[in-house]
Amino acid sequence: MSKPFQPISEVLKDKHKEQSFDDIYGEPENFLEVEVRNPQTHYSKDPYTDYEIVCRTNIPAFKKRQSRVRRRYSDFVAFRKILDLETLRVVIPPLPGKILLSLNRFNDVNIENRRQGLEKFLRVVSGHPILQTKSTTLRDFMQNDRWEPRYPLEPRELLS
Repeated sequence: MSKPFQPISEVLKDKHKEQSFDDIYGEPENFLEVEVRNPQTHYSKDPYTDYEIVCRTNIPAFKKRQSRVRRRYSDFVAFRKILDLETLRVVIPPLPGKILLSLNRFNDVNIENRRQGLEKFLRVVSGHPILQTKSTTLRDFMQNDRWEPRYPLEPRELLS
């Protein structure tokens, strides 16, 4: 025998508990926010631009909930190469291209375009679930003030 007719509001009320303010607006279960910002050009014998990486997360694999580090383009190149050597299971996206004309290298438009490209790259890489939880290289790059590239001894499937 079937159940007696109930208005839809009663059915929904019975099946779904009332959400609290924290349920609606609270911190998600696992999140990782990455931002590349605040480019600074350093004029010296060999001028360069570095970028601030801001990371906010509650993923347990990360040591810090919030961090800020500075990285230059050459650091991103080394980081990408290491990730490519660490795993065959993850396709590592390309970085934004090099700026070929040295006269335009420190142009505000070129620096902003590169910043946007680096942020997009880092968001894609850091959004990958295998890299988020198993790559010490990713965590160190985004959170360690004294990051130095460490290449694997040989290319192989390290993150399995």
